[in-house]
Amino acid sequence: MKLKVVIHEAEEGGYWAEVPSIPGCTTQGDTFDELLSNIYEAVEGCLSVDIQDIVVSDKDKVLEIAV
Repeated sequence: MKLKVVIHEAEEGGYWAEVPSIPGCTTQGDTFDELLSNIYEAVEGCLSVDIQDIVVSDKDKVLEIAV
């Protein structure tokens, strides 16, 4: 899966980024390298859903896929 990330220079220094295709998925970093690392962590956190919060019946199936 490929996602576009918009990277901004923060007024107070450092950088912040947003992933437009995932509403609310933002992160920041003091350096560009730190920001890049944080982007992967932010996307993973935004896309992970705790299965305990979803009602699943005996007829339902839960699949985990890689994209």
